[in-house]
Amino acid sequence: MKVLFITLLVVIADQVTKLMVKGLKIESLGINLKGMPYGSSKPLIGDIVKITFIENPGMAFGIDVGPKMFLTLFTIVASLFIFFYIYKHRKDGILIRLSLALILAGAIGNLIDRTFYGVIYNYAPLFNGKVVDFMQVEFWDFTILGRTYTTWPIWNIADASVSAGFLIILIFHNRIFKTNEPVPVTGDGDGTQVSPPVDGEYPIEPDKIVLEENSIQSGEELNNTSINNFNNSLSESIQIEDTTENAGTGPGGPIENKN
Repeated sequence: MKVLFITLLVVIADQVTKLMVKGLKIESLGINLKGMPYGSSKPLIGDIVKITFIENPGMAFGIDVGPKMFLTLFTIVASLFIFFYIYKHRKDGILIRLSLALILAGAIGNLIDRTFYGVIYNYAPLFNGKVVDFMQVEFWDFTILGRTYTTWPIWNIADASVSAGFLIILIFHNRIFKTNEPVPVTGDGDGTQVSPPVDGEYPIEPDKIVLEENSIQSGEELNNTSINNFNNSLSESIQIEDTTENAGTGPGGPIENKN
């Protein structure tokens, strides 16, 4: 669950930068942050990277998917699901947990805007606010979902966090979703498989198989020898008893041949 500290830090950084751009004034608390006029722009790195203040009513990068209420509720459900998944798989690999923590941070960051900004800035009811975007990077023209962009869509830290989370999954998906399969045992240098793995277990090595077979055969021979010795001893004992009985005396003395 330590990855949730990353989620918290990203959400804080996202909200602080948005408030610095949009501004915030709460007289009762003595807060008066002077932001940027809507639509204004300031160069950050020449004409390539700028800080441009706009508000986005849709998803990340200005993509519109439908009613705001539906998008807000969907984000809440998705965030709860991601949080539950991170908690349930808190002992899994760091890559999957880190990627989900970043996606969760981005979802929460923009969710705060949609849920509360309309009420805080007094322009929309609860769950109907707009997301503050401010990072603009000049790029070549391109089209996404039928919409042509003459510059890269203006974004914020929450959007960048979601993108980073998905990139981690995309780049390291082989390591994240790998399965440990048993390696088949081969013969002595000839490359032939001695015994295929069964139910995820490794086959017994050939030398051990031969050793076990010899042990079984030796055990059977030893048992046969013991049985034969016992039978011979029993036969000799019976013969001795018969001889002694024949040489014994009866009630009237030694047995004599009356003939």
